[in-house]
Amino acid sequence: MATIRLGTRGSRLALAQAGWVADRLREVSPSTDIEVVVIRTSGDVIQDVALGPEHGQSFFTKEIEDALGEGRVDVAVHSCKDLSTLLPPGLTLAALPAREDARDVLVSRAHRLTDLPPGATIGTSSVRRERFLNRARPDLVVRDQRGNVPTRIQALDDGQFDAVVLAAAGLHRLGMGSRVTEYLEVDVMVPAAGQGALALEVRVDDARTCGLVARLDHAPTRAAVEAERSCLRRLGAGCQAPVGALGRVDGGDVVLEAAIPSPGGVARTRISGGVGAPDVVGTLAAEDLLCQLGLGSLREADWAGLPPGRPGAYP
Repeated sequence: MATIRLGTRGSRLALAQAGWVADRLREVSPSTDIEVVVIRTSGDVIQDVALGPEHGQSFFTKEIEDALGEGRVDVAVHSCKDLSTLLPPGLTLAALPAREDARDVLVSRAHRLTDLPPGATIGTSSVRRERFLNRARPDLVVRDQRGNVPTRIQALDDGQFDAVVLAAAGLHRLGMGSRVTEYLEVDVMVPAAGQGALALEVRVDDARTCGLVARLDHAPTRAAVEAERSCLRRLGAGCQAPVGALGRVDGGDVVLEAAIPSPGGVARTRISGGVGAPDVVGTLAAEDLLCQLGLGSLREADWAGLPPGRPGAYP
């Protein structure tokens, strides 16, 4: 029996996602043995401080991609929002399965964002979420919060925070959707590019695995996510840049909404174009945002964080 090894992080959410992928692969190829291989990433190791540019990039994907490139695993299972827009040479995204809810959510004892009292503390590890929160409620105190989803929820329950902001998809996949007190709509907080989607990465020269994994690809999700990732590439946005981008397929078009909360305000755009050219839609959206900001690239802005590295390079 042929074996396919799935590389994943070891968090409860990552294992749930890898388990879902394993089940889908068994459905499309019952004769294939699917093995889940846990790989510890730098993002899992560095837990005592906020992840900043001084710690490098690709915190949750580099070690898994290394294992894939070296042949220690056959498929890398990523949360798509963690994946750099610049893939290492020899690797490709064979599938973007159907997306979960892409929105950010509030989990709070006060129910909604508008219900939180002045000075309330909100936990998040995302610069993007922090910047959008500062725009929506500048009276709140945003504190860095690391850890997996259950740990962050427990910190709220223990009274360390008044609210936390998380991805809806993670809570849903863990069966914790009942903890959501408010879904944050795009006018309040634009999700990260790729949020809610899984990315299944394989070696380009592994035709058998690529063909099998490609059967899990969901065309509308791929079109939307490719538009989002193209936007990030043109922006020159690194993994910590405060950029929100959310695409959707509407008939024969891809519609992309993107926003950047900068020190001078929030630049926003909405671009649509043919579903067959999502990269064009993403590029046009990025150019509109950069025009509003007066920049040629986010690499020119200190507030945008570390720019992405070249393919195969991890500072």
